[in-house]
Amino acid sequence: MTITSLNSLETLQVKHLLHTCCGSDTWVNLLLQKRPFPDELQLIAAAESAWYYTCNEEDWLEAFSHHPKIGDKKGLTEKLPEMQQLAGSEQAGVNKASNQLLEELALANIAYEKKFGFIFIVCASGKSAAEMQRLLSDRIKNNREEELNIAMAEQYKITLLRLKKQIDEGKWEVLEVSQLTTHVLDTSVGKPGENITIKLKRPVNGEWKTMAQSITNADGRIPGLLPDNRKLLPGNYKLVFETGNYFLSRNISGFYPEVEIQFTITDDVHYHVPLLINPFGYSTYRGS
Repeated sequence: MTITSLNSLETLQVKHLLHTCCGSDTWVNLLLQKRPFPDELQLIAAAESAWYYTCNEEDWLEAFSHHPKIGDKKGLTEKLPEMQQLAGSEQAGVNKASNQLLEELALANIAYEKKFGFIFIVCASGKSAAEMQRLLSDRIKNNREEELNIAMAEQYKITLLRLKKQIDEGKWEVLEVSQLTTHVLDTSVGKPGENITIKLKRPVNGEWKTMAQSITNADGRIPGLLPDNRKLLPGNYKLVFETGNYFLSRNISGFYPEVEIQFTITDDVHYHVPLLINPFGYSTYRGS
């Protein structure tokens, strides 16, 4: 399907298609009002504006409710056929998980939902069950305001992924990847810093609040820290690297439990903020 063929569909067909991408009725109706879409960029601009600047907590929670819990195969089969197919492919990483790991995920999901009042939302595409378990155990430590904002952004990543799948002949190369990227290198061994929790924070009413959170991969990077085409507003931000746990997992006594890098966003160009770390020192710079 192309943008042109999307525009040619009947309203009910478009509504159904959009609903499989995001379960918020408000979001769907706002996009219906923007039809026809001249191109992919205009569609994404409308999707982002509706989600971030018009939808509220009630709408976000409605969208969350349409997802099966991570690792919940029974819940997955209870969703609409179209939603089941999309969610199933996104959670493909749990298919190889052991029964014990699935049970641990289920218990962690219960604890998460009990604390926050909504299920754990993560863009699961490409992630293993172990990675999602680690993310869940990390994020449950956040407060509700932070976690709602993280989950809302993860939901938007899922929405974009599903839009691309539905409009499979779209010119999606026009979208820019995460405006902010990072890379961790452990200079003590000359290898990437793998499995390091990183939080992106911004000041809200005088307090630093987490707005995105993930874990570095085998290359020491986090693909898609921010959703595609999402631009940070000008201002001060902070990346917090949990370096202490990283060295502890390697039976090394590190000096810094965390490394915080504060920086300023001034425009909508790409920002790369790498970290070079060893047990007793670190450095950073603005990369390209």
